Amino acid sequence: MKAINPDAQPVKERNRSPEPESMKKYSDEVRERIAKKAYELYEQRGRQAERDLEDWLKAEELVRKEMNETPQ
Repeated sequence: MKAINPDAQPVKERNRSPEPESMKKYSDEVRERIAKKAYELYEQRGRQAERDLEDWLKAEELVRKEMNETPQ
């Protein structure tokens, strides 16, 4: 039988968002561009797993750079 610890604190659930916090500030269109770029990076690396966050952040950087270079 399991012992119950009356002093135990509840475990907080981790943020299980599929994208980094920085992504929440972008419009759906920009988020889609970043997602596509991240997938391109993933494919260019030979579909290596466990580097999704790195791909998101690099894609965000590249898309932001593209947006800043585009005349408005």
